[in-house]
Amino acid sequence: MPGGGVIVPATTDPNRIEAPVTVKAYLLCAFAAFGGIFFGYDSGYINGITGTKSFVQLIDPGQSVLTGPHNSLITSILSAGTFFGALMAGDLADWYGRRPTIIAGCVVYIIGVILQTATNGLGLIVAGRLVAGFGVGFVSAIIILYMSEICPRKVRGALVSGYQFCITIGLLLASCVDYATESRADAGAYRIPISIQFAWGLILGTGLYLLPDSPRYFVKKGRIDDARAVLSRLRGQPEDSEYITSELAEIVANAEYEKKAIPTTGYFSSWLQCFTGSLWEGSSNLRRTILGTSLQMMQQWTGVNFIFYYSTPFLQSTGAISNVFLISLIFTLVNVLSTPISFWTIEKIGRRPLLIWGAFGMLICQFLVAIVGVTIGFNKTYTVGSGTTAKTLADNIPAVNAQIAFIAIYIFFFASTWGPGAWVVIGEIFPLPIRSRGVALSTASNWLWNTIIAVITPYMVNPGEANLRSSVFFVWGSLCTCAFVYAYFLIPETKGLTLEQIDRMLEETTPRTSVGWVPNTTYSQEYAKEKEDV
Repeated sequence: MPGGGVIVPATTDPNRIEAPVTVKAYLLCAFAAFGGIFFGYDSGYINGITGTKSFVQLIDPGQSVLTGPHNSLITSILSAGTFFGALMAGDLADWYGRRPTIIAGCVVYIIGVILQTATNGLGLIVAGRLVAGFGVGFVSAIIILYMSEICPRKVRGALVSGYQFCITIGLLLASCVDYATESRADAGAYRIPISIQFAWGLILGTGLYLLPDSPRYFVKKGRIDDARAVLSRLRGQPEDSEYITSELAEIVANAEYEKKAIPTTGYFSSWLQCFTGSLWEGSSNLRRTILGTSLQMMQQWTGVNFIFYYSTPFLQSTGAISNVFLISLIFTLVNVLSTPISFWTIEKIGRRPLLIWGAFGMLICQFLVAIVGVTIGFNKTYTVGSGTTAKTLADNIPAVNAQIAFIAIYIFFFASTWGPGAWVVIGEIFPLPIRSRGVALSTASNWLWNTIIAVITPYMVNPGEANLRSSVFFVWGSLCTCAFVYAYFLIPETKGLTLEQIDRMLEETTPRTSVGWVPNTTYSQEYAKEKEDV
């Protein structure tokens, strides 16, 4: 292989192919998680400004709330941009590297923010969110790939979970800014929340410029010396360290193995390889691609973005909450405080149990919210006054408070399980030849379903449309039940394994037997033996 010659493995022990985790290595990898701020803030601020009077008058003059079609378009157009941005990012990450692709995403994102800040009507806000969506798509797809490839295996789950934590921080910041500006009568009510996004692109782009690219990207390109130098920096070890030599040997040997197993002859061939193999074979590329894309679909099916996109107008429509902005802020705070729990549980308990029991907890909460709502809660109201002074109030305020409490508990289950867990797993399951495109397809699936849910939700809950009110939680509860069954039968356990060991585990186990699998050999050991036999 060019770029450094033959690499001799320093050990055949599967437990000694990665250096001990150092504080420097931890911090280098952790900074990349800042990319979650993009996703979180951009998803969260729109929930607040669509309820502000000045923004409503800008988009729909004379109306007290945004019309369903306009609310749907403004909210969902970002997700449409991210869908296509994520797909494009898979190619760019393979051609130019993981780090340059993320930096390019920051630049595109900043351009979108400028357009949104300058908005003077529906056209510019939609165009700005579409452009910003492309940037978020770049970042959300490749940041997971980048983190999975540079993080030490023992803390990879915790560090990638940090991405979800930054998403929740972004949501919290958006809620705080929305809460602080919602009473303004001027354009600052929406321009301030929009313009703050500029800082996130600047911070991440500058920080990533100072970080190294992925060693696995360099190995894929045959730049072994560059890969060795990057590994040395990431692991805090000298380049001639036994740990660096062993880890690099394992990455190279796995790359050679995968190159033979997954040959690519051109651009279209590299995409088609994502769909090769048998559906019934756990390690096939097709099975992994379906797993990644369906996992992200299931994460969106849990209904969490209904809360963070539409909780403000939804709670306003019930007439039961005096300060809906404060309740939205509380939901976001629960989200933020619950996510760090996953830093510990995802490495100690594992990915598979976390996703199974997380889905179970969510489905119970969703059905309780729905049942209470249709019997004595949100759906039971009376009207005070008439005409323009008419006001809808809930019959049973304690029942409404119980619904709010169960929604908060549901958010706890999501934030500590499916929120981070889905991102962690998609970064781990793809082999090197198709990893960038596999992660891109999985992330694009997240944004596709994000878009679909953002488009249809206003029509499900708006008073002038389906007006499901609390009954919408029967929909989310049913979908969480699907997620529970899905996790039990299809999610493998990847805890504590290198990306190369995960490839081998998927070849030798099924999802339900993967928990007990332990590595007993290394790719570099087999590669060396193969060379000797030749």
